[in-house]
Amino acid sequence: MKHKVIALLGSILLGLPLGSAFAAETTQAPSLKIAVVNVQQILQQSAKVTDLSKKLEDQFKPRQQKLSDQQKSLQDEVDKLKKDSSTMAQKERDSLQKKVELDRAALVKQVVSYQQDLNKEQSQIMQGLLSDLNGIVSGIARKNSYNLVLDAQAVVYAPDSTDITKQVSEQFNRK
Repeated sequence: MKHKVIALLGSILLGLPLGSAFAAETTQAPSLKIAVVNVQQILQQSAKVTDLSKKLEDQFKPRQQKLSDQQKSLQDEVDKLKKDSSTMAQKERDSLQKKVELDRAALVKQVVSYQQDLNKEQSQIMQGLLSDLNGIVSGIARKNSYNLVLDAQAVVYAPDSTDITKQVSEQFNRK
């Protein structure tokens, strides 16, 4: 009887480390393969982004110049009103003041319209660029079996071996 108890205790003691090791092995989470990519760096250094910015600037430059000319004209009217208002007839002064107010309102309206159009165009371009970047990052992640890819700007520390910025940048600039 004593031998049976010792054998049972021995098997329990031997079984516990094996059992606990087996349990730890089966419940252990699979290791994650993580990469980081510096999206801001890619966008800042991309010739594609520079070209798109130049095209956008060229597209909106005539409107911007027109607004600038109108602003200068309005400022000239305001300056004339300030300078000559004391020597003007009341009717002339009222007429110029009304013209300044109407021109100012028209200019504000045009500036708001310009800004909305510019923002809309910038947004569409940025959505296209980010869509391209997301596709490239997803492709690299699938190819290299990454479980997670984070923007480097949101990461405090990551070893250089996890940085895929160069790969993404090369593909992005080729596309």
